[in-house]
Amino acid sequence: MPEPDPPRFHLLLAIHGRPTMHGWWADQATADRKFSSWIGDYGSTDGARITLTDETDGQQLAAWP
Repeated sequence: MPEPDPPRFHLLLAIHGRPTMHGWWADQATADRKFSSWIGDYGSTDGARITLTDETDGQQLAAWP
């Protein structure tokens, strides 16, 4: 059985600059869905910032706000 792909896409919720929650996914489509979901779940929290990063090259793919 082949080994699963390592987590490539890192989702981070920071509140007032402090990391609060992390998620990692190998599939970008899944990470994109989670990014949108986290905006709905945590986007109204005072001081919230949500970022999605491709860990292979460090490129930030999305951020809210």
